[in-house]
Amino acid sequence: MTIYTTLLGEKFQQLHPKLQHRYALPLGQRFFATGVMSQIINGGRWLYPFYCLASKANFLFPESGQEIPFSIANRCAINPDGEAEVAWERTFYFQNAERKFNAKMTVDLERKLVKDFLGDIPFFYSDLHFDVTKEGFLFITSGVQKVMFGKMGITLPDIFRGRVTVLEGYDDQRDVYTIHVSIYNAILGRVMMYAGEFEESVH
Repeated sequence: MTIYTTLLGEKFQQLHPKLQHRYALPLGQRFFATGVMSQIINGGRWLYPFYCLASKANFLFPESGQEIPFSIANRCAINPDGEAEVAWERTFYFQNAERKFNAKMTVDLERKLVKDFLGDIPFFYSDLHFDVTKEGFLFITSGVQKVMFGKMGITLPDIFRGRVTVLEGYDDQRDVYTIHVSIYNAILGRVMMYAGEFEESVH
């Protein structure tokens, strides 16, 4: 068992079979898929300096657009701390730029959540809560968030947190995975939203 099957326990069997396949992720195996984001929208222009800085660490980015090709790769391995860790690499192929949104996830069984370290440095951390909808979709919401300085983190007050919601499903009629991600802040409004679909492929 790897981190998502361990975390969700019996609920894992309630996921759509294709999502069970996607999130089983045995150690050393890889999931790779390609698809199209029907829409990617970031926040206001005044956030542009922040997006540019974040893009240096392969976190957020300043581009928006429609019908943007993308790929996603996941692999589970044992990290230097001896924990099972899933690496996420999302790549968005804009007309004038290639942007990545990377992360590494481990599980905290005591608190029953996923620890999500965002970016390649990384400089941002978020608790993630995983659940399964009655339709068999995976529903993810964020909790405590921190700005990281090495292994030390400063917890962000609620008002400064990015409220993350993720809904991932599978469309049986079209044989595609579906994804909708929203990051929203109480002060800034929308920080980023993207929605699209993808298919597993050999890479």
